[in-house]
Amino acid sequence: MPVDLGGRHYVQCGIGLGRMLYARTVRVVDDFLSPDEVQELLEAGKNCTKMPPRRNASTINSKTSQSRDRYFIESGDKVRYFFEEGSVGENGELLVDPSVALNKVGHALHSEHPVFTKVTMSNRVKEVCWQLGFQTPAVAQSMYIFKNPGIGGEVKSHQDATYLYTEPSTTIGFWIPLEDATLQNGCLHFIKGSHKSGVHRRYIRNPDASSPELLIYDRPAPLYPQSNFVAVPVKAGSLVLIHSQAVHRSDANRSDRSRHAYTFHVIETEGCEYSAENWLQPAEDRPFPVLYERDP
Repeated sequence: MPVDLGGRHYVQCGIGLGRMLYARTVRVVDDFLSPDEVQELLEAGKNCTKMPPRRNASTINSKTSQSRDRYFIESGDKVRYFFEEGSVGENGELLVDPSVALNKVGHALHSEHPVFTKVTMSNRVKEVCWQLGFQTPAVAQSMYIFKNPGIGGEVKSHQDATYLYTEPSTTIGFWIPLEDATLQNGCLHFIKGSHKSGVHRRYIRNPDASSPELLIYDRPAPLYPQSNFVAVPVKAGSLVLIHSQAVHRSDANRSDRSRHAYTFHVIETEGCEYSAENWLQPAEDRPFPVLYERDP
């Protein structure tokens, strides 16, 4: 049974549905997940904080960028742990309580963790992709973002296409808050009309084999007037659909409440080229999982 995708939109500049694909920067669908589904994802995320591999904490303070980059590059088909800045000491020891030490867990929760697989590959997600006009959509990556109180860091202004570039542009971000996202705890902010401005820079695998940096940006970071951003607070269980070229950010969480969220990205695989320069590449024997194939 098709899910009701009436929803609401804040910014006339990104994702729409059906024939309005890419007509708006962001679209918010209220009550996309039930309270029980939200709670199940929350519990799964919290369980990730109980046993993160301690050796991975040392990658934060590694003296070589290659160690950090390699850990990141090799996370595409695994569940890996990424710690908050300032949460780990010089010798890899945790400086904060383990429950708030993680920044995120990624990038293959959608295929490697049954709770997240159930939501990501659900008929509800497939229905959204169908209405957006996808022919053969696949899930490229997924993350659980903690945004813990007091320590949850800022996410700087960026476009998803910077990291997951396709030609033509097809990447859609599915962002699901598992707790109310507010101005105080770091809700998303978007720039109106930014989806029409092209891809501003790329984050790619370094073609210079002699460089110690495995991953690089191909140009400097753009400067965006902060007054151009529009805040999009949303309730837990909502779905925020994000255009690949929409410029967005979130502030650090300076409140006393966390802002957990689950997010994943869908790309088109029919008549679309996924860039071989992207930091994330599927393993030869494990292509990105396909949600469905539309009949000709």
